[in-house]
Amino acid sequence: MRKPISPRLHGVLDYMTSTAVAAAPLAFDFPKPARRLFESLAAGYTGLSAVTNYPLSVKRLAPFKAHGATEAAIALALPAMPHLMGFSRNRAARNLCYGLTALTFVVAALTDWNGTTRTRD
Repeated sequence: MRKPISPRLHGVLDYMTSTAVAAAPLAFDFPKPARRLFESLAAGYTGLSAVTNYPLSVKRLAPFKAHGATEAAIALALPAMPHLMGFSRNRAARNLCYGLTALTFVVAALTDWNGTTRTRD
């Protein structure tokens, strides 16, 4: 099966997700532990994206497949975070964790991890 998400599109989705994750705590007035989690996630996603070997990076240091493995590891931890960090009663923050998990696995399933990471010069 042909995977519709190229490395370039994956990068676009990464930066868009980072922006949304950074904005969510302000838009929904999350409690402090949730704000810290989402601010850290946004910074981490942006930093990882900036150093991934794909077309939209700043410096190509991390292999694209390692980027995917890192995202999967984060997604596996996200559903537990509201409970571990004490904000599980905040529906918006809790559901953002669940939604990011789902989004990450859908994007991973549709990403062409063997696609070209070179740009045309």
